[in-house]
Amino acid sequence: MNLIDFVKVFPDEESCKQKFKEYREQVGVVCSNCGGKSHYWKKDKEQFECKVCGTRTTLKSGTVMHKSKLPFRYWFIAMHFLTSTKKSFSAKEIQRQLGHNRYQPIWHMVHKLRAVMGKRDGEYILAGEIELDDGYFSTERSTEQKDKELKRGRGSQKKTKVLVMAESFKMESPKKGKKPRRVGYIKMKVIEDLKKESITPLVKSLVNKNSSIDTDGSNSYVDLGNFVEHHHAEVIPKNKVGEKLPWVHITISNAKRQLLNTFHDIKPEFLQNYLDEFCYKFNRRYFGEALFNKLLVASVSYKNEFRYTYG
Repeated sequence: MNLIDFVKVFPDEESCKQKFKEYREQVGVVCSNCGGKSHYWKKDKEQFECKVCGTRTTLKSGTVMHKSKLPFRYWFIAMHFLTSTKKSFSAKEIQRQLGHNRYQPIWHMVHKLRAVMGKRDGEYILAGEIELDDGYFSTERSTEQKDKELKRGRGSQKKTKVLVMAESFKMESPKKGKKPRRVGYIKMKVIEDLKKESITPLVKSLVNKNSSIDTDGSNSYVDLGNFVEHHHAEVIPKNKVGEKLPWVHITISNAKRQLLNTFHDIKPEFLQNYLDEFCYKFNRRYFGEALFNKLLVASVSYKNEFRYTYG
C-alpha cells in the first residue's frame, strides 16, 4: 500500500495492535505449555488464555516481536518501508523517520524482520530448470583481518562467497528484445568456501531431486548429478557467462547494486539477512500492495530467533 493509505489504515498504536491480533487469530495461537490451540482473549490483560491449561500468551509472544518493547506502530512502519519499494531502507534511515533516539533497538527490529523473510522463503524448494553459480560480495573486514595485508581479487578479506540459484525456464517463442528464459524463484546463500563438500549438501537441501541444474565446469559442482535428474556442466568463457547463466548473474548484479546504494560496510555475519530481504521481495515481485500483508503474516507466524549483541 502507498503511504497515504498506510496512514489511513494505521493512524495510531491501537489500530496496529488490533490488526496484529486479527492476524494472530487467523494464523493460530499455540500454547507454549501444553500445545493447545484453543484460547480465550483476556481483554483486560490483553493476552490469550489457553482453554486447556490456563497459560497466558501475550500478543507479541511467539512472533517476530517476541520480547520487544518497541511500539506495534514502529514495527508496522518498518514493514511498510521494507515492502513499499523494490529497494531497501537502512536501519539508520528508519530510525530517522521514526524519530527514535536510540539506533540499537531499531537496528535489531529491522534485522528481525529480514530474518523472518528468510524463514518464509526457506519453506520453498527450487524445482524445474535451475541456474547455479557463485558470486563474491563486498563486506567489512573483521578486527582480526584488519591487521593483515589486504589480498586482491576473489580471495580478498573484503569478499564474502555467496551461492546463487535461480529457476530459469526456456521460453518457446520469446518476444523480440526479450530474454529467451523466464525466471522463477531465486535463492542466495552465504557459504564459507566453494569446496564440493560444502556446496553439495547445501544445494541438495534447497533443490527438488527431479530438477535439472546448469553450472559452469567448476570441480565444486561435480557431485550435483548424484541427487538431481540432470546436471549440465559446461566450461563457460568469462564473456559468455551472462548468456549461459543469465538470471543468476542478473540476480548477483542487482543485489550488489542495491546493497551498495543503500548500506555501508556490511559485516559478513549479517550479509545473509540482507540477501534474504532481496530474495523475499524478488520472489514476490508481482504481489504489489499485498506484500505488506504477506510480511505481516510471516511476522505473526515465526518467532524471532535473531540474536546479536550490537556493538
